[in-house]
Amino acid sequence: MPDSTPADRAWGAFTEHPPWVLDRDEISWMSSVDRLRRAARDEVPSLTTPRRLPPGARVGTVVAHLGRAIAPWAWRKRRRSYAGPEVSRADLSRRLRRAAETLGPSYIKLGQIISSGEGLFPAELVDEFKKCRDQVPAESFAVTRLTVEQDLGARLEDVFEYVDEVPLAAASIAQVHAARLRTGEDVVIKVQRPAVGELVRKDLKAMAWIAPHLVGRIPVTALANPPALVELFAETIMEELDFRVEAANMLDVATMLRDLGQDGYVVPRPHPELVTRRVLVMERVSGFNFDDVAGMHGAGVDTEAVIRTGMIAFMEGAMIHGVFHGDLHGGNLFVLPDGRTALLDFGIVARLSDERRLAFLRLMLGATTNDLTGQMAALRDLGALPADTDLKAVISDLGLDLPTVDPTTLTGDEMVKEVQRVVKALLGYGARLPKELMLYVKNMVFLDGAIARLAPDLDILAEVATISMMFAQRHGERISRDLGIDATNVEFDFESVKAGLGLESHVDGLTYRELQERRQVIQKRMRSHVERTR
Repeated sequence: MPDSTPADRAWGAFTEHPPWVLDRDEISWMSSVDRLRRAARDEVPSLTTPRRLPPGARVGTVVAHLGRAIAPWAWRKRRRSYAGPEVSRADLSRRLRRAAETLGPSYIKLGQIISSGEGLFPAELVDEFKKCRDQVPAESFAVTRLTVEQDLGARLEDVFEYVDEVPLAAASIAQVHAARLRTGEDVVIKVQRPAVGELVRKDLKAMAWIAPHLVGRIPVTALANPPALVELFAETIMEELDFRVEAANMLDVATMLRDLGQDGYVVPRPHPELVTRRVLVMERVSGFNFDDVAGMHGAGVDTEAVIRTGMIAFMEGAMIHGVFHGDLHGGNLFVLPDGRTALLDFGIVARLSDERRLAFLRLMLGATTNDLTGQMAALRDLGALPADTDLKAVISDLGLDLPTVDPTTLTGDEMVKEVQRVVKALLGYGARLPKELMLYVKNMVFLDGAIARLAPDLDILAEVATISMMFAQRHGERISRDLGIDATNVEFDFESVKAGLGLESHVDGLTYRELQERRQVIQKRMRSHVERTR
């Protein structure tokens, strides 16, 4: 019996029943992708170099919209009109989300980044900005039709048998419509919003002018490195403006997953011909929304396995191949009935230089072997610390070599003082959050929140140990070669992992539910202290 496996599954993590089979040598839009990536990268410096004077009227527009959003909230707060701090934060979050939607694509995209920051930002802000993922007001179908016909050079009816005029989702850069090709395949069409490129460029210039003024004024903001954040934002959003680059990203991630033997993920196939700067036609995949835990359980999906696969694939991509999906959030993932996860929206894909990939690898190794100096050296090589940093001094000043103190045993005052001490010490050493680390941390924060929904009873300590052992077994030879060590002699250190979670050595297990409870205690005490001292 002949093998019915599609030929492109030999090199890509695609579905078993393709609407078409991809041949990389025959894809019409692939030849221009390297040039397009270079052009997007080359334009970034001109957009992110700060100017002495505000760059045009857009700055005034932004300030006006944000002012109209914040002023009524500030007035009500001053008059103590809110029933409590949660109500106050919810109202401010709603006003900021509406302002972002009014200001357009760049600010909606920032809202999407915030929506992935569960645990970093207030819950009310995260929940509100989740609406920026796919609930942004859509363009009219007439505008969508015009864009598709202009880019494909044909009437809609000549290419598609059917197009749903109501979009499946509408986000910052584009909206997505279900459709069927005249050849019978079910697809989705991603269509860019009109004039989005011009508006994004204006916004980046405005952000670049504002960013340097934030450095040193707000300690946490300074640590996050606002100018580098704007540069990262520019690099990612400029590539997102050309869907040919996104389609190539889909192939790169599919290839990486297949090379890793990672069968828990699938990538939709982009159409080999129907991809342009503003239009991307791709295979349609369907599944459970990533938040639909009840639906997955009802279908017999092992949600703990879904989470485990996500953590492993993300870490392997970054540390073994230097490539990972840079924008994980609930709107970009479907869980198929067989338990595999479909990755969507490849506008942001991180690519690490070999030097930084090795630094990520050393960082993971140091975290699981209690090598503090190795971890600090890896952070330095990632750009988080200056090249001439005295690593031993950093370890000593941060108290990393001292016995672990369980933060839940501290008062709110003690916690706030400790955070202030650590931030001040880091700033004193010139610490910054580099661009690649920003994307990595953002994805880790998303996975952290996903565990809370899909696998709250997962034993975190046991899972870290299991994943570390799996890494050693699957990639020991590669790790030995890359880092110049004997991976068989690397010893996993449970105490180091416990210390990273703020646990004392006598703790033997910790479910994610218990970790969440600990975090809530910490957050409540710190919030009470801050509100009491205002």
